[in-house]
Amino acid sequence: MRLLHAATALAATSALALALTACGNGSGNDTSGDQPSAPTSSSSATAAGSATAENAGATKDAGSSTGSSAAGSSTGGGTGTSSSDGTGAGRCHTAGLGFSFGSGDGKISSSDDQQQLAVVLKNKTSAACTIQGFPGVDLKSSGGSWSLTRSSATPKKVTLAAGSSTTFTITFLPWNQGSGTEFKATSVVVTPPNETTSTTLAWPGGSVLLQDGATHPGTYTGPVGS
Repeated sequence: MRLLHAATALAATSALALALTACGNGSGNDTSGDQPSAPTSSSSATAAGSATAENAGATKDAGSSTGSSAAGSSTGGGTGTSSSDGTGAGRCHTAGLGFSFGSGDGKISSSDDQQQLAVVLKNKTSAACTIQGFPGVDLKSSGGSWSLTRSSATPKKVTLAAGSSTTFTITFLPWNQGSGTEFKATSVVVTPPNETTSTTLAWPGGSVLLQDGATHPGTYTGPVGS
């Protein structure tokens, strides 16, 4: 009987020991499950968030750079338009000019007996104007018209103040008996440079030797200001 009780007690003791060991092992497994894996995951999310914020900042900076483009701010300037002579004076027009003959119709000392006739252009307006170039000059007769050629002189720009004058010269070769074809001029039509409106004056000279087909005729016009 004592033997039976001793065996039973030993079995109970062994069972208790096994139960305690099992409890100790379970507690150890729970402790290992508390390792800090969540902070690692949170750290990754923070880093990703920071990267996103940095990318957003880069995008914003790029937008600011584009908005302050130098090309956009350099288009506000321009250049003004000034008059060609620097005075603001416009071109002289036929309607604003007075036409007359000057005192320069003296004889030129030469073998072909050429003569010169000065034509005066006066600014009748109250403002200055400019004139440059050769006038159109046509001699008229009862039988036709003769457009004079130009001299080889270089035109210069002339600024006429209100009431002031300038001249150009008609050089002509008078007709003499037996010298060739007579052109009985009665008037002269003058068109200022760059104008299409003309003025007609009575021709003060006599007949002119007709050379309308000559390469270098003895009758021609000079530029304004000559």
